Amino acid sequence: MTTKPKPRVTVTTLRKMKREGEKIAMLTAYDASFARVLDNQGVDVVLVGDSLGMVVQGHETTVPVTIEEMVYHTRIVAKACQHALVIGDLPFMSYTSTDMALRNSARLMQEGGAHMVKLEGGAPQVATVAQLVHHGVPVCAHLGLQPQSVHKLGGYRVQGRDEAAARQMLDDAKALQDAGTDLLVLECVPVALAEQITQALEIPTIGIGAGRGCDGQVLVLHDMLGISAHAPKFSRDFIGFGATIPQAVASYVGAVKTGEFPADQHCFF
Repeated sequence: MTTKPKPRVTVTTLRKMKREGEKIAMLTAYDASFARVLDNQGVDVVLVGDSLGMVVQGHETTVPVTIEEMVYHTRIVAKACQHALVIGDLPFMSYTSTDMALRNSARLMQEGGAHMVKLEGGAPQVATVAQLVHHGVPVCAHLGLQPQSVHKLGGYRVQGRDEAAARQMLDDAKALQDAGTDLLVLECVPVALAEQITQALEIPTIGIGAGRGCDGQVLVLHDMLGISAHAPKFSRDFIGFGATIPQAVASYVGAVKTGEFPADQHCFF
């Protein structure tokens, strides 16, 4: 008896999951072997993140990653994913103008096989998002801690703790949604603010160090497998106690779906 393949996750699927209260499980991947494991274990969204600069290339930040490297890694991940929606990151300085953003998004989708592109930033990116959407490019935005701006931020710090910053983040989230953003990552954001933003939006939110009130969760694959040099507070090692990599990924998916992860120790208040 032939098993019917699971349908591809799309932006419509993600919105339906938000409406129905089903949590979205997202992980990063950078090669075909790991991408295949994630896809087989039920990960809904695979992000080919510029975090590869740190966990694959050994850099201190994501800043050195180039668009050529992102296209390459996105292509080999996308070929392995039959079910998950694949997002390709636009790396540092690859979307400083609308024309540049269009060119590089086209590369990620045409050459890399991405189904969506991701960029960092709030109000300054609204016009770029609108143009990408106008040309048929699905967009995932990223607010809170923005790793590409780590030197400007002065380090990896929680964002949105004071009233003015929290209000600005909420306004930015609404503006990005109005511009056509399909998905929003919230990184290192206080739990209450992440919940407020999630409830204010129709599009799904994906948290990373932003609490269980988001519509889904994402972790860097190497962090949740316990093989990063310095795993952040908001991560959890899912491969402990002798689990295999597929078992660890399945445990992560299950923990996200049930709300077991993240726990309070993985959050900021």
